[in-house]
Amino acid sequence: MSPSEPPAPTGEPQTRSDRPIHPPPRSRRVWGRIASAAVAVACVIGVAVGVVSLGGATGWHVPKASALRTGATAELDDWCSEHGVPESACVECHPELLPRGAAYKQCRDHGVADCPLCHPDVVQLATRPTGSDADRALAARALGFAQREENDPKCKKHTRRIQLPTDEMARRLGLEVAPVTRGAVSEAIQTTGEITYDPTRMARVTPRAGGTVWRVLRDAGDKVRAGELLALVDAAEVGKAKTEFQQALVQLDLRRETLAKLRMVAGTTVPGKDLQAAEAAVEEAEVRVLAAEQTLANLGLPLKAATVRGLAPAELAGRMQFLGLPEPLARSLVGRTASSNLLPVTAPLDGEVVARTAVADEATDPTRPLFTVADTAHMWLTLRVRPEDANRVKPGHPVRFRHAGHAGPSGWDLGTVVWVSPAADEKARTVPVRVDLPNPSDRHHANTFGTAEVVLRSEPEAVVIPSGALHWEGCCHIVFVRDRDYEKPDAPKVFHVRKVRPGAKDVPAATGPVTEIAAGLVPGEWVATANSGVLRSELLKNDLGAG
Repeated sequence: MSPSEPPAPTGEPQTRSDRPIHPPPRSRRVWGRIASAAVAVACVIGVAVGVVSLGGATGWHVPKASALRTGATAELDDWCSEHGVPESACVECHPELLPRGAAYKQCRDHGVADCPLCHPDVVQLATRPTGSDADRALAARALGFAQREENDPKCKKHTRRIQLPTDEMARRLGLEVAPVTRGAVSEAIQTTGEITYDPTRMARVTPRAGGTVWRVLRDAGDKVRAGELLALVDAAEVGKAKTEFQQALVQLDLRRETLAKLRMVAGTTVPGKDLQAAEAAVEEAEVRVLAAEQTLANLGLPLKAATVRGLAPAELAGRMQFLGLPEPLARSLVGRTASSNLLPVTAPLDGEVVARTAVADEATDPTRPLFTVADTAHMWLTLRVRPEDANRVKPGHPVRFRHAGHAGPSGWDLGTVVWVSPAADEKARTVPVRVDLPNPSDRHHANTFGTAEVVLRSEPEAVVIPSGALHWEGCCHIVFVRDRDYEKPDAPKVFHVRKVRPGAKDVPAATGPVTEIAAGLVPGEWVATANSGVLRSELLKNDLGAG
């Protein structure tokens, strides 16, 4: 049997599932659809009634169809894509919102356009300042001190204004501002320096005569005063000089007595020639006494014959035995030695014994230094300055110096230039500059090196800004000056591009490095500092768009 043929009747009754299904009548289907649509319409009407009732209670109403079509693009239509602010508030598209002031060409004296020193009306302050002669003199000193980078007069960046949509946007961008202030700045030449003892305050102490070191009284590191005893030398030459002095003094006394006796009988029993001979002998004895005095003085033992004349020979010998020694030491030596050869070696200046080679019982002579005494309260600092900088260094310029062991602000010591060499070093080809460096606390050591700065210019009241506020655009230096009305609630949030002439750069300060502004700003104005690169990026973007 083929599948298309109906089954043959079997005589058995058919079940419910085996009965054929007949579709409902067409009229029934139509009325069912109408009923479903009516239910849906009733639901919509009910929701609409509820919304209308809620709107009546809250004041809400259905917007017009025109508003539905234009509301989505209203904000987009009010946006200035060129300047990044709402077009209705854009001061570049609508200059009447923030009228521009007068424009001034680049100043010949100060090298900036819209110079605030010459044209105070460009200053972004609530009250117009008056440029003083002191400010102009300050700018002249800063610009005339060295060759400063000049601004290109053809550059028009100073005519630009950068606007932000809101102050909140500035905070989100991390943009910070700081006031233009006054502060101390200096410009200096940096170089290296070597510390040595001042040769005019240092002495190598030698004995005045050869002999043997009898006693050493001072050691290296001892502080001494001028004339203080350092050592004793047993020198035979000293004993010989003392003996000659005593002999000359005794001989002078004898010849004077003889002359006096001859004069009493002169012209009677004594011929005149004998009297003349006696007078000549006295003069000769006086010369010998003077020579003996000079010999003692050359040994550092000055003694005038007039102070010991009339003493008995034994008393005179006792007086001269310890000549030149301090009285307490001389008393302590009485009875301990019979030598009259002791030669004192004394300090020639106030200072410190920085070297000692004296050894007791060791032979010595005037060519061999026993001690080196130096005044360490003043050191010599020798700088090596480049020839191109040497002509700017003058005697009297202050110098700051420190070495690696002295860190922090207190690590700097101050000195003064006392001499600039007229010739360069043959090997290094640098010019030696000598500095007097006070060293009252002995913190500096001879033959050490460090960093030095020769301060060529110092201004205690210079105009300064944080160094991060300054930007170099390849043709000019600029800063972003906040508009005078920036903080007013409804005022445009505008920064003016201002050309400036920097002086001393990156000067250390308590709040961070600052840069001197020789011309272009006045104290009290506010400039963008941290993240001011955002404004610079906007400036460059607009420049690219204009190009």
